[in-house]
Amino acid sequence: MRIVVTGASGFVGGRLAELARAAGHDVVGIGRRRLDAEGYLSVDLGRAHGEEPPTLPWRPEAVVHCAARATPYARRREFEADNVTATRTVVDWCARSWGRPRLVHVSSSSVLYRDGDQLDLTEESPVGPPFANDYARTKAASEEVVAEYEGSWVVARPRAVFGPGDTVLFPRILAAARAGRLPLLTGRETPAVGDVIYVDNLADHLLLLAERDDLGGVYHLTNAEPVEMQSVLTEVVERLGLEPPTRRVSIRSAMRAARALEALWRVARLPGEPPITPYGVGVLTWSKTFVPDKMLRDLGPPRVSVAEGIEEFVAWQRAEWEREGA
Repeated sequence: MRIVVTGASGFVGGRLAELARAAGHDVVGIGRRRLDAEGYLSVDLGRAHGEEPPTLPWRPEAVVHCAARATPYARRREFEADNVTATRTVVDWCARSWGRPRLVHVSSSSVLYRDGDQLDLTEESPVGPPFANDYARTKAASEEVVAEYEGSWVVARPRAVFGPGDTVLFPRILAAARAGRLPLLTGRETPAVGDVIYVDNLADHLLLLAERDDLGGVYHLTNAEPVEMQSVLTEVVERLGLEPPTRRVSIRSAMRAARALEALWRVARLPGEPPITPYGVGVLTWSKTFVPDKMLRDLGPPRVSVAEGIEEFVAWQRAEWEREGA
């Protein structure tokens, strides 16, 4: 197939482009960053709305829209531009210039999140409001944009993507551990459990969704093996030779501090992101599990287990730190 992958300079889009090319597909990647790479175009989709699309060597048969601002904290206008306006740009280009190819939109399971445990969520579970944060709100809005597309489309909602190249899930935890700021959260009678998905499994499923235009609607994508979130993160910390967390902090105290810090960052317009966010605390605090039946039926089981994925991530992270001399 001839496939356009947006967000190709990022974690998920970059891996998808690699696997798609390895499978024999023709791929053009689009991303915000400037890269000197064959088959890659630098375009800021959030600021290109209303402009003509870049010239492609062919008319695409599928577009996989991975580009997004995938972070728990950013300015509201940045989330709007990179999650909503960027999606509108892609939909317009597909409809008006690219011959209405199949559109696979990578959204997020966070569109469903509430404070508290949520077990056995399905594709029919209600989307907010309320929303956990601006990221979730704008990803839900991006789904509404895609639903207006008159061509073939499907929405993928991955949960907690991890693996080599991860920029969201593990890096923040490891940075806190290296700085001695990673606590053990207390206050639950049973550990919080959650689904995750290894990046190669996500890329496999996205490629299948691009290839199969008989599939539509929404798909929740996970490894179909929920894990105890704090235990997995502590295991990764220990395997990387870092001191495991010993300082105990109640969930209530952690959430109160996270909300105060996020408010401070917004009011004072501080650079970067707060050291902790309510969303980040929620990942370790609340159980979030998903019924994988639709994914397993139509796309098959993941080929890489969580344990194998952690092994790959740990090896990659060690190599990265050695390369950086850290």
